[in-house]
Amino acid sequence: VGGVNVQVLDVFHWAVMLGLIQSGALGARKLRGGRNPQPRRALPSAHYRDRTETTESFSLDFTAVEENMDNFMTQVKNLAQSLYPCSAQKLDYEMKLHFLENTSVTCNDGTPAGYYLKESKGSRRWLIFLEGGWYCFNKENCDSRYETMRRLMSSSKWPQTKTGTGILSSLPEENPHWWNANMVFIPYCSSDVWSGATPKTDQNDYAFMGSLIIKEVVKDLLTKGLDNAKILLLSGSSAGGTGVLLNVDPVSELLEELGHTNIQVRGLSDSGWFLDNKQYRCTDCVDTINCAPTEVIKRGIKYWGGVVPERCRQAYEGKEWNCFFGYKVYPTIKRPVFIVQWLFDEAQLTVDNIHLTGQPVQEGQWRYIQNLGTELRNTLKDVPAMFAPACLSHEFITRNYWTDVHVKGTSLPRALHCWDRSLQENSRNNKSPPKGCPVHLIDSCPWPHCNPTCPTIRDQSTGQEMNVIQFLMHMGFDVQKMAHQQGMDPSKLLGMLSSGS
Repeated sequence: VGGVNVQVLDVFHWAVMLGLIQSGALGARKLRGGRNPQPRRALPSAHYRDRTETTESFSLDFTAVEENMDNFMTQVKNLAQSLYPCSAQKLDYEMKLHFLENTSVTCNDGTPAGYYLKESKGSRRWLIFLEGGWYCFNKENCDSRYETMRRLMSSSKWPQTKTGTGILSSLPEENPHWWNANMVFIPYCSSDVWSGATPKTDQNDYAFMGSLIIKEVVKDLLTKGLDNAKILLLSGSSAGGTGVLLNVDPVSELLEELGHTNIQVRGLSDSGWFLDNKQYRCTDCVDTINCAPTEVIKRGIKYWGGVVPERCRQAYEGKEWNCFFGYKVYPTIKRPVFIVQWLFDEAQLTVDNIHLTGQPVQEGQWRYIQNLGTELRNTLKDVPAMFAPACLSHEFITRNYWTDVHVKGTSLPRALHCWDRSLQENSRNNKSPPKGCPVHLIDSCPWPHCNPTCPTIRDQSTGQEMNVIQFLMHMGFDVQKMAHQQGMDPSKLLGMLSSGS
């Protein structure tokens, strides 16, 4: 115990040091002509008191770091955070399960809906994450879903705790800009793309209450510190990503109605920007996987009693199903939303009847896959804040590799940090984005995995990792033909692919 106390004392000294450095940094800025110059005064000194009560004083000189003070402070804070586990030995990084106070808002089977929460005392930033997991749109495929994926329709076997990963991680090395936020994970148990508002009754076998679950979670969180929040980031992946597009404005409006007008609500939609395009091979709408996206939503929105944002409803009155497709709902959204989307999304390819099952694709499929990337690029070109790598994958922001993928030299966490800064500058009426801090990032190369930082691909039949050339050959990529189309020598093209150029 004594060892732990000494370590805690060391951390306390680091905390004092950090506070003095911050005040010293402010003093340095003011003395050297910052925004608010003040009369010249002495810089504060940092004091370290040892066990014999002797005191050593030294002044802090910030000349070397003044030009990059924000980066310096970030490094100091990360150092302090990384030292803290050494003292505490066991830190609680887990989110804990809470069921909703309003028990009338439920999962599909009538069990109580809920959320996982990890509080970060002192932080005024909140991150709410909506889980994904497809959907069902009639009694038959909902019955089948209940038998095979009950966790996505019932809370009866949810664990008591959950550990966050990616943007939900509390480790600064995994989550450099959001690690100290209050983290909330809402499990997906409504099967309605977070849109439903229909309770379970004698006539309805299942409840579809996704939109109501989100609102009730927000209300519950107001009693746990959300009422003091400065920023609320509503995020989600896959069906949860679409759920962000459908709910970011309603959540902001709810908080305003409840008197919390100072909370800035933003959205982060990951892998939820689906296209209502024509399938590669048209099939009957008999199940979730084979049914065309538009047909699923047309049937689902009726079965779920689905609701869409008011501005989008007015734009597509009588055809509200259009609001489930990113490029159609996005122009109607008032709150800022950052879009994260793989250009070759595996879920989009699945609903388009392109099934990559280990067999080389046919030429027509290869052309369809390339065209999908082009179509997605076209729908994203006017989105000011987005990150779109040319990779074949699905879901991103909760993956442990989310810091490793780059577009034009910028990682997603860096792009989100830049977006955060640009919104802060906008709130100060400075419309120009921060220099060297891009927020509109989309790959221009035309093939799946032409970005060398894409996640690792594995051969589905053998489980072996594949490099880019092996993957493209496996996909039916014709080097001779593609080189001819690009007007270059085939060996040069192979060299470019090998080097990740």
